[in-house]
Amino acid sequence: MVPLEPQTLSTGLARRGRRSIARRSLHREVADQIREMIIGGELLPGERVAEGALCEQFGISRTPLREALKVLASEGLVELRPNRGTRVTAITAEEVGELFEVVSGIERTAGELAAQRMTERDLDRLRALHERMERHYRAGERQEYFRLNQQVHNSIVSLAGNSVLETTHAGLMVRIRRARYMAIQSQQRWDESVAEHQAILDALADRDSARAGQLILAHVRRTGEVVKGFVLAAVGGRADN
Repeated sequence: MVPLEPQTLSTGLARRGRRSIARRSLHREVADQIREMIIGGELLPGERVAEGALCEQFGISRTPLREALKVLASEGLVELRPNRGTRVTAITAEEVGELFEVVSGIERTAGELAAQRMTERDLDRLRALHERMERHYRAGERQEYFRLNQQVHNSIVSLAGNSVLETTHAGLMVRIRRARYMAIQSQQRWDESVAEHQAILDALADRDSARAGQLILAHVRRTGEVVKGFVLAAVGGRADN
């Protein structure tokens, strides 16, 4: 991924048109929009954030924008550099490896507990999410698929019924979401992921705690391997240039 020059970003933002921002908790709304741009790859790792272009796009002044950037900096998504502007935080292969190691362990434990504790009604809701996710997959709608994919993962963690586990997982999700989105840019990985989700759902339905946990562990770690490959390729591409 090659960072764009500020003028290139400005031009791209202008083409995308103005985004509508609610006036309640303005800087939080702006932070939500920019976070989605980072996760969706509109703003790339290492790219300079063009404040003027964003202000124009959102129809806001620099004050709420800078407050929004402080929120994103606290989440590790951007770097605030005095007198040098703001950049989207780069993702390293080492960070990806460490994050997916931890998240895979958390989600494995969550899957084991959810298989034991979830009700039939919980299972029906999870099936409904999965079916909606598959419809977006068949339609080739990556962003819609990804949002539901995250809901499925978060739901399994929630169904574990362990508040410490859920809080720890939520804290890591902000950092790992954009990395997870990278994985489904690969059609092969996207195909694999849908099949893996079906297998996980089957294991949960069978109340097979050990199988559910192992499948989730393998699923998340495989995603991490794919993302790590993307990051290494991007670094190599920048070095070649």
